[in-house]
Amino acid sequence: MIKSIKIILSVVILSALVAAAWFFVVLLSANKLASDKSFEIKQGQGVNEISVNLYKSQLINNKFVFETWLWLLKSEDKVKAGIYQVPAHISIKNLSTLILSLPENSQKSLTIVEGWRRNLDQLQAVLEKNNLSYQKFLDLTANKSAWAEEFVFLSDVPVSASLEGYLYPDTYFIDNNTTEEDLVRKMLKNFSVKVSFDLQAEINRQNKTLFEVVNLASIIEREVPHDTDKKMIADVFLKRLKDGIGLQSDATVNFVTGKSLSQPTLADLEVDSLYNTYKYRGLPPGPISNPSISSIEAVVYPTPNDYYYFLTTKEGEVIYSKTYQEHLKNKAKYLD
Repeated sequence: MIKSIKIILSVVILSALVAAAWFFVVLLSANKLASDKSFEIKQGQGVNEISVNLYKSQLINNKFVFETWLWLLKSEDKVKAGIYQVPAHISIKNLSTLILSLPENSQKSLTIVEGWRRNLDQLQAVLEKNNLSYQKFLDLTANKSAWAEEFVFLSDVPVSASLEGYLYPDTYFIDNNTTEEDLVRKMLKNFSVKVSFDLQAEINRQNKTLFEVVNLASIIEREVPHDTDKKMIADVFLKRLKDGIGLQSDATVNFVTGKSLSQPTLADLEVDSLYNTYKYRGLPPGPISNPSISSIEAVVYPTPNDYYYFLTTKEGEVIYSKTYQEHLKNKAKYLD
Protein backbone atom coordinates (compact mmCIF):
# COMPACT_ATOMS: atom_id res chain seq x y z
CA MET A 1 0.00 0.00 0.00
CA ILE A 2 2.78 2.40 1.01
CA LYS A 3 4.67 1.50 -2.15
CA SER A 4 1.59 2.33 -4.28
CA ILE A 5 1.20 5.71 -2.55
CA LYS A 6 4.87 6.50 -3.22
CA ILE A 7 4.44 5.63 -6.87
CA ILE A 8 1.36 7.86 -7.14
CA LEU A 9 3.16 10.71 -5.37
CA SER A 10 6.12 10.29 -7.68
CA VAL A 11 3.88 10.43 -10.73
CA VAL A 12 2.09 13.52 -9.40
CA ILE A 13 5.37 15.28 -8.59
CA LEU A 14 6.84 14.34 -11.95
CA SER A 15 3.72 15.57 -13.74
CA ALA A 16 3.86 18.82 -11.79
CA LEU A 17 7.51 19.27 -12.69
CA VAL A 18 6.80 18.56 -16.35
CA ALA A 19 3.86 21.01 -16.31
CA ALA A 20 5.99 23.66 -14.60
CA ALA A 21 8.81 23.11 -17.09
CA TRP A 22 6.35 23.41 -20.00
CA PHE A 23 4.87 26.56 -18.47
CA PHE A 24 8.24 28.31 -18.20
CA VAL A 25 9.35 27.15 -21.65
CA VAL A 26 6.24 28.75 -23.17
CA LEU A 27 6.60 31.80 -20.90
CA LEU A 28 10.14 32.42 -22.13
CA SER A 29 9.58 31.44 -25.76
CA ALA A 30 9.51 34.23 -28.36
CA ASN A 31 6.60 34.89 -30.67
CA LYS A 32 7.08 34.22 -34.37
CA LEU A 33 6.50 37.72 -35.77
CA ALA A 34 9.05 38.84 -38.34
CA SER A 35 8.78 42.54 -37.50
CA ASP A 36 7.59 44.89 -34.78
CA LYS A 37 3.85 45.40 -34.43
CA SER A 38 1.69 48.04 -32.78
CA PHE A 39 -0.89 46.83 -30.28
CA GLU A 40 -3.58 48.84 -28.51
CA ILE A 41 -4.96 48.11 -25.05
CA LYS A 42 -8.12 50.09 -24.47
CA GLN A 43 -9.28 51.50 -21.19
CA GLY A 44 -11.44 49.01 -19.28
CA GLN A 45 -10.33 45.86 -21.14
CA GLY A 46 -9.87 42.81 -18.93
CA VAL A 47 -6.99 40.34 -19.03
CA ASN A 48 -9.03 37.73 -20.88
CA GLU A 49 -10.00 40.13 -23.67
CA ILE A 50 -6.44 41.41 -23.89
CA SER A 51 -5.04 37.87 -24.12
CA VAL A 52 -7.49 36.97 -26.88
CA ASN A 53 -6.47 40.06 -28.88
CA LEU A 54 -2.77 39.37 -28.29
CA TYR A 55 -3.20 35.79 -29.48
CA LYS A 56 -5.14 36.85 -32.59
CA SER A 57 -2.37 39.35 -33.36
CA GLN A 58 0.22 36.53 -33.00
CA LEU A 59 1.96 38.47 -30.22
CA ILE A 60 1.66 35.57 -27.76
CA ASN A 61 1.68 31.83 -28.37
CA ASN A 62 -0.49 30.79 -25.44
CA LYS A 63 -3.35 32.65 -23.71
CA PHE A 64 -3.35 30.38 -20.63
CA VAL A 65 0.30 31.04 -19.87
CA PHE A 66 -0.12 34.79 -20.36
CA GLU A 67 -3.15 35.01 -18.06
CA THR A 68 -1.63 32.68 -15.45
CA TRP A 69 1.61 34.68 -15.37
CA LEU A 70 -0.26 37.92 -14.68
CA TRP A 71 -2.22 36.09 -11.95
CA LEU A 72 1.01 34.82 -10.37
CA LEU A 73 2.35 38.40 -10.44
CA LYS A 74 -0.94 39.61 -8.89
CA SER A 75 -1.02 42.16 -11.68
CA GLU A 76 -4.27 41.38 -13.47
CA ASP A 77 -5.63 44.85 -12.70
CA LYS A 78 -2.35 46.69 -13.34
CA VAL A 79 -2.23 46.48 -17.13
CA LYS A 80 -1.88 49.98 -18.59
CA ALA A 81 -4.07 51.18 -21.44
CA GLY A 82 -2.17 52.59 -24.40
CA ILE A 83 -0.65 51.80 -27.78
CA TYR A 84 2.52 49.73 -27.57
CA GLN A 85 5.19 49.07 -30.16
CA VAL A 86 5.74 45.36 -29.52
CA PRO A 87 9.10 43.99 -30.70
CA ALA A 88 9.27 40.89 -32.85
CA HIS A 89 10.36 37.66 -31.09
CA ILE A 90 9.36 38.97 -27.65
CA SER A 91 8.49 36.42 -24.96
CA ILE A 92 5.28 36.39 -22.92
CA LYS A 93 7.34 37.27 -19.83
CA ASN A 94 8.88 40.35 -21.44
CA LEU A 95 5.61 41.35 -23.09
CA SER A 96 3.92 41.24 -19.68
CA THR A 97 6.55 43.60 -18.31
CA LEU A 98 5.96 45.92 -21.24
CA ILE A 99 2.21 46.26 -20.76
CA LEU A 100 2.50 46.70 -16.99
CA SER A 101 4.23 50.03 -17.57
CA LEU A 102 3.04 53.03 -19.55
CA PRO A 103 4.58 53.37 -23.03
CA GLU A 104 7.61 55.66 -22.83
CA ASN A 105 6.42 57.53 -25.90
CA SER A 106 2.71 56.86 -26.19
CA GLN A 107 1.52 56.21 -29.72
CA LYS A 108 -1.65 57.30 -31.45
CA SER A 109 -3.38 56.13 -34.58
CA LEU A 110 -3.79 58.09 -37.82
CA THR A 111 -6.15 56.76 -40.49
CA ILE A 112 -5.90 57.49 -44.23
CA VAL A 113 -9.12 56.43 -45.96
CA GLU A 114 -9.23 54.53 -49.27
CA GLY A 115 -9.79 56.88 -52.19
CA TRP A 116 -8.46 59.98 -50.45
CA ARG A 117 -6.31 62.33 -52.51
CA ARG A 118 -3.12 63.87 -51.19
CA ASN A 119 -4.61 67.36 -51.54
CA LEU A 120 -7.90 66.59 -49.82
CA ASP A 121 -9.25 68.74 -46.98
CA GLN A 122 -9.96 65.63 -44.88
CA LEU A 123 -6.31 64.57 -45.15
CA GLN A 124 -5.17 68.03 -44.12
CA ALA A 125 -7.43 67.86 -41.06
CA VAL A 126 -6.09 64.44 -40.04
CA LEU A 127 -2.45 65.51 -40.40
CA GLU A 128 -2.84 68.79 -38.56
CA LYS A 129 -4.82 67.10 -35.78
CA ASN A 130 -1.71 64.97 -35.23
CA ASN A 131 0.66 67.96 -35.29
CA LEU A 132 2.02 67.16 -38.74
CA SER A 133 2.52 69.84 -41.37
CA TYR A 134 0.18 69.41 -44.31
CA GLN A 135 2.32 71.65 -46.51
CA LYS A 136 5.45 69.66 -45.74
CA PHE A 137 3.56 66.44 -46.53
CA LEU A 138 2.55 67.92 -49.91
CA ASP A 139 6.14 68.97 -50.60
CA LEU A 140 7.49 65.52 -49.73
CA THR A 141 4.97 63.79 -52.02
CA ALA A 142 5.09 66.29 -54.90
CA ASN A 143 7.30 64.01 -56.99
CA LYS A 144 9.27 60.79 -56.78
CA SER A 145 12.77 62.28 -56.85
CA ALA A 146 13.44 61.91 -53.11
CA TRP A 147 12.03 58.38 -52.96
CA ALA A 148 12.81 56.59 -56.25
CA GLU A 149 16.14 55.18 -55.08
CA GLU A 150 14.64 53.73 -51.89
CA PHE A 151 11.45 52.39 -53.51
CA VAL A 152 12.10 50.77 -56.88
CA PHE A 153 8.39 50.34 -57.63
CA LEU A 154 8.34 54.09 -58.36
CA SER A 155 10.65 53.61 -61.36
CA ASP A 156 7.89 53.88 -63.97
CA VAL A 157 6.23 56.93 -62.37
CA PRO A 158 6.74 59.99 -64.61
CA VAL A 159 9.09 62.56 -63.11
CA SER A 160 6.35 65.19 -63.29
CA ALA A 161 3.84 63.02 -61.37
CA SER A 162 3.27 63.16 -57.62
CA LEU A 163 3.17 60.14 -55.31
CA GLU A 164 -0.62 60.11 -55.68
CA GLY A 165 -1.73 56.48 -55.84
CA TYR A 166 1.22 55.10 -53.88
CA LEU A 167 0.44 56.60 -50.45
CA TYR A 168 -1.27 53.46 -49.21
CA PRO A 169 -4.51 54.11 -47.31
CA ASP A 170 -4.43 52.45 -43.89
CA THR A 171 -4.24 53.09 -40.15
CA TYR A 172 -0.75 54.15 -39.07
CA PHE A 173 0.64 54.38 -35.55
CA ILE A 174 2.72 57.44 -34.84
CA ASP A 175 4.23 59.11 -31.78
CA ASN A 176 5.51 62.56 -30.87
CA ASN A 177 8.79 61.88 -32.68
CA THR A 178 7.16 60.89 -35.99
CA THR A 179 7.96 63.35 -38.78
CA GLU A 180 6.16 63.97 -42.05
CA GLU A 181 8.98 62.13 -43.78
CA ASP A 182 8.53 59.16 -41.45
CA LEU A 183 4.84 58.99 -42.30
CA VAL A 184 5.44 59.11 -46.06
CA ARG A 185 8.01 56.35 -45.71
CA LYS A 186 5.55 54.23 -43.69
CA MET A 187 2.93 54.65 -46.42
CA LEU A 188 5.31 53.74 -49.23
CA LYS A 189 6.63 50.73 -47.31
CA ASN A 190 3.06 49.60 -46.73
CA PHE A 191 2.38 49.89 -50.47
CA SER A 192 5.42 47.70 -51.21
CA VAL A 193 4.09 45.05 -48.81
CA LYS A 194 0.50 45.12 -50.12
CA VAL A 195 1.55 45.12 -53.78
CA SER A 196 3.72 42.03 -53.48
CA PHE A 197 6.47 40.84 -55.81
CA ASP A 198 4.12 38.13 -57.09
CA LEU A 199 1.47 40.71 -57.93
CA GLN A 200 4.03 42.93 -59.66
CA ALA A 201 5.29 39.91 -61.60
CA GLU A 202 1.73 39.22 -62.81
CA ILE A 203 1.39 42.86 -63.88
CA ASN A 204 4.58 42.52 -65.92
CA ARG A 205 3.36 39.23 -67.38
CA GLN A 206 0.23 41.05 -68.61
CA ASN A 207 2.46 43.65 -70.32
CA LYS A 208 1.11 46.38 -68.05
CA THR A 209 3.08 48.82 -65.94
CA LEU A 210 2.47 49.30 -62.25
CA PHE A 211 1.79 52.98 -62.94
CA GLU A 212 -0.97 52.08 -65.42
CA VAL A 213 -2.52 49.64 -62.93
CA VAL A 214 -2.43 52.12 -60.03
CA ASN A 215 -3.80 54.84 -62.31
CA LEU A 216 -6.85 52.78 -63.31
CA ALA A 217 -7.26 51.40 -59.77
CA SER A 218 -7.46 54.96 -58.44
CA ILE A 219 -10.41 55.63 -60.74
CA ILE A 220 -12.14 52.41 -59.74
CA GLU A 221 -11.63 53.27 -56.06
CA ARG A 222 -13.54 56.53 -56.55
CA GLU A 223 -16.22 54.98 -58.76
CA VAL A 224 -17.54 52.13 -56.60
CA PRO A 225 -17.15 50.83 -53.02
CA HIS A 226 -17.81 47.10 -53.40
CA ASP A 227 -15.05 44.63 -54.27
CA THR A 228 -17.23 42.49 -56.56
CA ASP A 229 -18.24 45.51 -58.62
CA LYS A 230 -14.63 46.69 -58.73
CA LYS A 231 -13.62 43.59 -60.67
CA MET A 232 -16.58 44.00 -63.03
CA ILE A 233 -15.86 47.68 -63.65
CA ALA A 234 -12.16 46.96 -64.15
CA ASP A 235 -13.07 44.69 -67.05
CA VAL A 236 -15.40 47.36 -68.49
CA PHE A 237 -12.65 49.98 -68.36
CA LEU A 238 -9.97 47.63 -69.72
CA LYS A 239 -12.17 46.77 -72.72
CA ARG A 240 -12.81 50.45 -73.39
CA LEU A 241 -9.10 51.22 -73.23
CA LYS A 242 -8.31 48.33 -75.58
CA ASP A 243 -11.01 49.39 -78.07
CA GLY A 244 -10.05 53.08 -77.97
CA ILE A 245 -13.29 54.16 -76.28
CA GLY A 246 -13.13 56.97 -73.72
CA LEU A 247 -13.38 55.87 -70.09
CA GLN A 248 -16.03 58.55 -69.45
CA SER A 249 -15.45 58.34 -65.72
CA ASP A 250 -17.37 60.77 -63.54
CA ALA A 251 -14.66 60.33 -60.90
CA THR A 252 -12.00 61.87 -63.15
CA VAL A 253 -14.26 64.85 -63.88
CA ASN A 254 -14.84 65.32 -60.15
CA PHE A 255 -11.07 65.23 -59.68
CA VAL A 256 -10.77 68.24 -61.99
CA THR A 257 -13.71 70.21 -60.58
CA GLY A 258 -13.14 69.26 -56.94
CA LYS A 259 -16.77 68.18 -56.65
CA SER A 260 -18.27 64.87 -55.49
CA LEU A 261 -21.23 64.56 -57.85
CA SER A 262 -22.73 61.19 -58.78
CA GLN A 263 -23.53 62.79 -62.15
CA PRO A 264 -21.40 65.77 -63.23
CA THR A 265 -23.13 68.72 -64.89
CA LEU A 266 -22.95 69.31 -68.64
CA ALA A 267 -20.62 72.23 -67.94
CA ASP A 268 -18.34 69.96 -65.89
CA LEU A 269 -18.14 67.49 -68.77
CA GLU A 270 -16.78 70.27 -71.01
CA VAL A 271 -13.87 71.15 -68.72
CA ASP A 272 -10.69 71.08 -70.81
CA SER A 273 -8.34 68.86 -68.82
CA LEU A 274 -6.45 65.68 -69.63
CA TYR A 275 -8.11 64.27 -66.51
CA ASN A 276 -11.51 64.71 -68.16
CA THR A 277 -11.95 61.24 -69.61
CA TYR A 278 -15.13 62.34 -71.38
CA LYS A 279 -13.05 64.63 -73.62
CA TYR A 280 -9.80 62.67 -73.80
CA ARG A 281 -9.34 58.96 -74.43
CA GLY A 282 -7.01 56.69 -72.52
CA LEU A 283 -5.85 56.98 -68.93
CA PRO A 284 -5.45 60.40 -67.30
CA PRO A 285 -1.91 61.71 -66.69
CA GLY A 286 -1.79 60.12 -63.23
CA PRO A 287 -3.79 58.52 -60.41
CA ILE A 288 -6.69 60.55 -58.99
CA SER A 289 -6.65 58.94 -55.53
CA ASN A 290 -4.82 56.43 -53.36
CA PRO A 291 -6.47 53.05 -54.02
CA SER A 292 -6.79 50.05 -51.74
CA ILE A 293 -5.29 46.69 -52.62
CA SER A 294 -8.75 45.41 -53.65
CA SER A 295 -8.94 48.04 -56.40
CA ILE A 296 -5.40 47.27 -57.56
CA GLU A 297 -6.13 43.54 -57.64
CA ALA A 298 -9.36 44.24 -59.55
CA VAL A 299 -7.33 45.69 -62.41
CA VAL A 300 -4.95 42.73 -62.39
CA TYR A 301 -7.66 40.08 -61.94
CA PRO A 302 -10.87 41.54 -63.48
CA THR A 303 -14.11 39.63 -63.82
CA PRO A 304 -14.76 39.07 -67.55
CA ASN A 305 -18.15 40.35 -68.73
CA ASP A 306 -19.95 41.65 -71.84
CA TYR A 307 -20.65 45.15 -70.54
CA TYR A 308 -19.22 48.42 -71.86
CA TYR A 309 -21.17 50.87 -69.67
CA PHE A 310 -22.24 51.21 -66.06
CA LEU A 311 -23.70 53.73 -63.65
CA THR A 312 -23.99 53.89 -59.89
CA THR A 313 -27.32 54.78 -58.31
CA LYS A 314 -27.63 57.11 -55.35
CA GLU A 315 -28.04 53.99 -53.19
CA GLY A 316 -24.70 52.64 -54.39
CA GLU A 317 -26.06 49.93 -56.70
CA VAL A 318 -24.14 49.45 -59.95
CA ILE A 319 -26.24 49.06 -63.11
CA TYR A 320 -24.46 47.60 -66.15
CA SER A 321 -25.28 48.01 -69.84
CA LYS A 322 -23.99 46.33 -72.99
CA THR A 323 -24.83 49.16 -75.39
CA TYR A 324 -24.91 52.95 -75.24
CA GLN A 325 -28.66 52.99 -75.92
CA GLU A 326 -29.25 50.63 -73.00
CA HIS A 327 -27.03 52.85 -70.87
CA LEU A 328 -29.11 55.94 -71.75
CA LYS A 329 -32.28 54.13 -70.75
CA ASN A 330 -30.72 53.14 -67.42
CA LYS A 331 -29.61 56.73 -66.81
CA ALA A 332 -33.16 57.96 -67.40
CA LYS A 333 -34.52 55.27 -65.12
CA TYR A 334 -32.07 55.48 -62.22
CA LEU A 335 -30.52 58.96 -62.27
CA ASP A 336 -33.01 61.41 -63.80
